[in-house]
This record gives sequence, structure tokens and C-alpha cells, in this order.
Amino acid sequence: MNITAIEATGNVSLIWLAVAIPLLSAGLLLVLGKTAKAWGHWLGVAASAGALLVGLTVALDLLSKDAADRIQNVTLYDWIPGGELNVELGMRVDPLSITFVLLVTFVGTLIHLYSVAYMSHDKDRTRFFAYLNLFVAAMLLLVLGNSYLVLFVGWEGVGLASYLLIGFWNQVPEYATAGKKAFVMNRVGDLGMLLAMMTMFAAFGTVTFDGVSAEASAAGEGTLLAIGIFLLVAACGKSAQFPLQAWLGDAMAGPTPVSALIHAATMVTAGVYLMVRSGFIYAGAETAQLLVAIIGTITLIFGAIVGAAKDDMKKVLAASTMSQIGYMMLAAGLGPIGAAFAIFHLVTHGFFKAGMFLGAGSVMHAMDDEVDMRKFGGLWKHMRITWATFGLGYLAIIGFPFLSGFFSKDYIIEAAFVGEGWQPWVFGTATLLVAGLTAFYMSRMFFMIFHGTPRWEQSGPNAKHPHESPLLMTIPMIVLAIGSVGLGFVLDSGDRFVRFLEPVTGAIEHHDPVIPIPVIIALTLGLVAVGVALAYVMYVRSEVPVTAPAANSLVTAARNDLHQDTINESLFMRPGQWLTRGVGISDQSVIDGLVMAVARSFSAVGRGVGKIQNGYARSYAGLMSLGVVVVIALALLARI
Repeated sequence: MNITAIEATGNVSLIWLAVAIPLLSAGLLLVLGKTAKAWGHWLGVAASAGALLVGLTVALDLLSKDAADRIQNVTLYDWIPGGELNVELGMRVDPLSITFVLLVTFVGTLIHLYSVAYMSHDKDRTRFFAYLNLFVAAMLLLVLGNSYLVLFVGWEGVGLASYLLIGFWNQVPEYATAGKKAFVMNRVGDLGMLLAMMTMFAAFGTVTFDGVSAEASAAGEGTLLAIGIFLLVAACGKSAQFPLQAWLGDAMAGPTPVSALIHAATMVTAGVYLMVRSGFIYAGAETAQLLVAIIGTITLIFGAIVGAAKDDMKKVLAASTMSQIGYMMLAAGLGPIGAAFAIFHLVTHGFFKAGMFLGAGSVMHAMDDEVDMRKFGGLWKHMRITWATFGLGYLAIIGFPFLSGFFSKDYIIEAAFVGEGWQPWVFGTATLLVAGLTAFYMSRMFFMIFHGTPRWEQSGPNAKHPHESPLLMTIPMIVLAIGSVGLGFVLDSGDRFVRFLEPVTGAIEHHDPVIPIPVIIALTLGLVAVGVALAYVMYVRSEVPVTAPAANSLVTAARNDLHQDTINESLFMRPGQWLTRGVGISDQSVIDGLVMAVARSFSAVGRGVGKIQNGYARSYAGLMSLGVVVVIALALLARI
């Protein structure tokens, strides 16, 4: 689909302020440091709110225009004018980008507000808010860039901010290691993005969305396949999709608001944005598009299995995020029929998953930073607001009827059953089974934290005293819970949101699934009910041990992330270490050996010459006499 933007008019041209405001705030907070300790956090909140205000202004202006005029470019200046490559620093405002702007700034502002209380006792709170602002600015640049190169600048920016925030408490060695792990694995994805841009420029002479879109329709399938695969590698790294997903669980080392903002609601969805934004590439490369769907399917199963075995509540939510983004990637891989549904689920997921992460932070706040669900139980009596808001998010993610997740996820399941041959049966069955598994592990989490017999120490020096969090933490949780309940219905009403995205994703062609839709809905709700009932019997009606009991090999593997770290170490890290050691040995024995041999030769000559420079006159006289004899001898030989 060839989509060309028009030059921005009206308030749309102000969109650059959405990036500039939090970026300026981040710079000020980093420069001022501890001098801004008393008020720096409020500047961070105000900057995020300012970006939200700009986004709302632009969104209202965009909605007032006809659908054909809702794709606009804002040109700031010529960034790289050089020969055949002429890259402008510009922004693209359309239904897809403005959706992300509103999601990032709205959820981001709530998380900033929550962080004021959550980080109140941290001595580096000002630096924390600077990093949050930096992330918001980078994420907005990522989704607003009008070319892959500008997108890549934001892409790298969110990678940097993620690294800084995951390792924020870097005085703890394992937290610093987690930050490095995320950074390295994301660099693998970045290589895919670089290769994609190089291929675009070699084939099309441009990396702008308009230019690539115009050229892609006439490009060969091999070129589009290469670009599509490279973009998929980039998306796998950023969105924690198979096989580059191992970093996400460790990323929970960062403060919980970081997990809510970056690793649930925004940054990890950047890969989904990239797939939908690049729909014109995948439209001409069916094999690459099928790979996107396959990767999404593998990941949604992988994440659900891991989530069902973890006892760390933040890691359960991380595995759940991985799985839900798998749903989105699968939908994006279904083409125009699923692209809009992927973004629909992305938006609703941003609300209920961020709300649950903040709820987990509230539980940690009340339980002395404990994260092991086996040491909770019965907390609903002490934390009724956290229980209610977390519960609504939980019901939304399992697809409880008429909550947000029910609308958005069911569309993906129905779309997965559309098609011919083996694909609808494999993709559709996978989405159904994971819907039931999601209901099980999320119910397991909810019941282990808030219901059943209390399992924490209630007396003695290590006794816990659970209590509700302050208003600055509960208000954002309440707002996100309201979104978890009603946002899906609002966006779904009359296909409102799907039709809004049509200028970017294209009009959806309605096809009948291989199974009737009422049957799909009945099967989904039936599996969800089974998952909830099984979790209730196992974790409410039965006694939950304080420590994880011995388990079979599958559960043990799931507790260890299906041995993904071991696989990565065996396939990549160890061979890399052997290679570097081999290169090191070669460097020492060959290159360094030659250099040292030359050095030793000159040194030996120097020592020999040095012996005749002994300071004795008779030695010098003897050498001069010998020299005279040699010269006379040579002269006589020359005359013969």
C-alpha cells in the first residue's frame, strides 16, 4: 500500500514540542543533579504532562480532518544532506503515531506521578526522573520519526534509557549485570535494523517511509524478504520475542515503575509498532510476513509456560508481557486483517499491564520489597484498593467478558482462525490454548498474592505489616484500572478505533474464520473458566507451600526460562569466548612474537655496540688503528 504524507498544518506542526519538553527536562535534571532534589521530581512529572497536553492538542486537530488528510509530515530541518542521501529530521503524524504518543504520555505521566511516592526515599530520585523523561522523549521520537533513520535514533535512545533504568541501583552487582544483558541483547536487534536500512538505501536510495513505500510496490520479493527479516530481528530484540527474549525477565531488576513504563506499556511494544509501520514491506513479502506470525506464536506459548512456573510476581508479569506481545506480533503477521487488532490490543494491554505492575510495586511497598508470591496470601484485607485495581487488570488480561482485554484479544484469536491450509488451525489453536493458560497463571498470581492463608511472618523481628499505599500511588492505579474496564468498549464501539487506523493499516477485509465466531468465543471463555477454576483449587482451596516444591522436568525448565540462558551461552557466548581466546593466543604468539623478535634483535645489536663504548683511550686507539688497517687493505684490494 503506497501511502504519502502531506505537509503538516495547524496544531499538528507543534508535535516536535512533545519530544523537546521531556528532553529539555531530562537535560536540566541531569545538569542540576542534587541541587534539584527538592523539586526535580515535580519537574519530571510536569514535563511528561506537558508532552501529553501537546499530544492531545495534535490529536484533536488530526481528528477534525478528513481521513485522507490524517497523514502529515512535520519537517524540522535537513539533517544529512550528502550526495544521493538526503535525510531530513522530520516527524510523521498519523493515526498510528498519535495513538502511541497518547499512550506513552498518558500512561507515562501516571507512572511519573506514582514514582514521586515510590522513590521518595531514594537519594538519587532526581536522576531517576531525568532518566524517565529521557525515555519518554526517545520513545516519542521513535514513533514520530518520518524515516527509518529518525526512528532508529529514538530506537537507540530508548535502549540507552532502558539500560540506565534497569541498572539504576547498579551498586547491586546482579542489577548491573541485568542492565548489561538487556543492553547486549538489544544490540543484536539493532544490527537487524542497521542491515534493513542499508538494504533499503541500496535498493531504493531512500530510508523515508514515503520513499520506501513508493518503491516497495515495484521491488523484487527477494529484496523485500531480506528487509522484512532484518526488521523482524530488530523487533525481536526490542520486544523480547523469540529467540531474543531472555533479557526481559532479568530487566525486572529495575525499580517497579520502570517495569510498568518501559517493559509493559511502551518500549517492548516498539517492535509491534515497527511491524505495523512496515506493512508495505510485508505486503510484498509473504514469507517474511509468515515468519512474523510464527515468531509471535512461539513467543506467546513460551511466555505463558514460563509465567505459569515463576514465583517472583514481577517475573510472572514479565513473562505475561512477552506472551501478550506474542499475540500482537502474531496479529501483525496476519497482514491488514490483524494489524489494527495488534494495535488495539497493544493499547488496552498498556493500561491493564501497567496497572498490575504498579499494583505489584504497591505490594512490595507494603511487604518490605518482597516479591516471592509464596510469602504473601490474604493481602486483600489489608490492601483493598491495590486488590481491587490489580484484580480489574487481572480480569482484563484473562479476557473477562466486556472488559478491555475481552474485546482486543478476542479479535486476534478470531483473526488467527482466518486463512487457508495449516495456518489458521495452528495459529488459532495456539491462541486458544494460551488464553486458557493465561487465565491459569494470572489467576495463580492473583490468588497467591491476595487470597488464601497469610504466609508472611506476623510476629518477631522480621514480621511484616502490610498496609495500603499512599494516594500518589493509588490514584494512578485507579485511573489505569478504569481504563482496564472501559477502554476496550469505548474503542471497539462501532469499530471506532479500527476505522481510525485505516489510513495507515488499510481497510480490513472481513473474512470468515474456519470455525464460526460464536464457537471461538465459547471455546475461549470455556478455557478461561477452566484455567481460573484450576488455579482456585490449587492455590486457594489447597495449602500453598512457602517454598517451591520439587517438580517434574517441564516445570523445572519453565522455572529456569526453558533454559534459554543456557542455550544462548552454549550457542553464542562460549563459542565467542573461545574465538576471542584463540585470537588472543594468535595475537600473542604471531603478531606480538614478530614485534618482540625485531625488538630483541635491535636490543642485541645495541648491547654489542655498547660494549665497545667503554671510555678507555687505549680501546678507542686500537679501534682507530684497526680501522686504518681495514681501509688500507680495501684500497690495496681495489688496485689489484
